Amino acid sequence: MKRVAVYSSSNRIRSAVKPAAPEAPKPPVTFADWRRRHARGLKVSAGVAVALIVALTAWLFAPQRGLTAADVEFLVEKALEAQQPAPTAADAYETILPSLVHVRGSPNAPDADVPSEREAQSGTGVVIVDTGVILTNLHVVHGAKSIKVFFSDGLESDVMVVGVQPEHDLAVLQAKTIPDDLHAATLRSTAGLRPGEPVVAVGFPFGIGPSVSAGVISGLGREYQTADGKRVLTNLIQFDAAVNPGNSGGPLVTPEGEVIGIVTGLLNPTEHRVFIGIGFAVPIENAAGAVGLSPF
Repeated sequence: MKRVAVYSSSNRIRSAVKPAAPEAPKPPVTFADWRRRHARGLKVSAGVAVALIVALTAWLFAPQRGLTAADVEFLVEKALEAQQPAPTAADAYETILPSLVHVRGSPNAPDADVPSEREAQSGTGVVIVDTGVILTNLHVVHGAKSIKVFFSDGLESDVMVVGVQPEHDLAVLQAKTIPDDLHAATLRSTAGLRPGEPVVAVGFPFGIGPSVSAGVISGLGREYQTADGKRVLTNLIQFDAAVNPGNSGGPLVTPEGEVIGIVTGLLNPTEHRVFIGIGFAVPIENAAGAVGLSPF
């Protein structure tokens, strides 16, 4: 019996075979073709799985023309780029830090030689205009004869109060000297905020800082009676990121570092004035209104 080679690279055997008819044009490469071709080197991960789903969806909804391998690879790359890690409290801190200031109010006039029996007031502020316009709480600077702020680069400056909004416990300060590269914070509307969303508070609790704490929005539209009992603040953001005396006037920010409120008080039924889990912030819309400009 004559034997025929099953496989050979011999030119004689190829020449004995009748030439085949011209091949028809190859159809576009489908997603299934691409998947089979790359299956061996494909590593399954959460990001790649999402990318494949996106590519498959695009392929299913575009049957009239099909997808080339280049189309699929492009879709996969775009889907992977979208799988960026969520911002953290550390990211929020780094973003807001250049706009943060430590506010100190003194009961003495700048040129006073006799010290006062009252203690200096300490709080936090945030730069909202890069010309040195700063938001803080009114109770941080109320009654102070002189006020200084300390910028994140260490620069010290005298400030003057240029506006107050007692109904929201807010004061607007103007620094007399500012850093050359002063950054104003990015403000974000509170519209659409929901309880449970993460927030970060940055400030100088008990004069220590800058310090950062993280938590979530606990509620919206809250009311809070000030410690002196003279005012009831309304429409507040309730949150559970730890704050203490000295955080007042500081920013409440999103993980992206956008300011949504100004920390104004903490609720504590005891006389110790320490945090037990309930803080309040004035929505940034009200806070920016103290400046007389829309923050957006």
